Amino acid sequence: MSEHYYNSKDLAKFGNIADFQKELGEKFFSYYSEVFKDSELSAREKSLIALAVAHAVQCPYCIDAYSSDAFEKGWSEGQMMEAVHVAAAIRGGASLVHGVQMMNKVKEIAM
Repeated sequence: MSEHYYNSKDLAKFGNIADFQKELGEKFFSYYSEVFKDSELSAREKSLIALAVAHAVQCPYCIDAYSSDAFEKGWSEGQMMEAVHVAAAIRGGASLVHGVQMMNKVKEIAM
């Protein structure tokens, strides 16, 4: 199958999201660029965080972009994979902690 929803070439079109709503697109990009500047966290640190979040939200475009960005900012392959494992642990833990809700509900209906 050669067709799929994800087309890596579309990442280069990200700037075009303002085409259909210029004002909101410009506000988003202004905010986005501000977020990734050096501040309390360095741009380098933010890149690694973005890589982990990209995996947590499972955005293939973000994974491509922040894999490149983190590598270019000097993170090692091991550090990048460890960040992915942190995302996986948090995501898995979030699923498991919701098991408490299930246990509470089962205890309630079993009474």
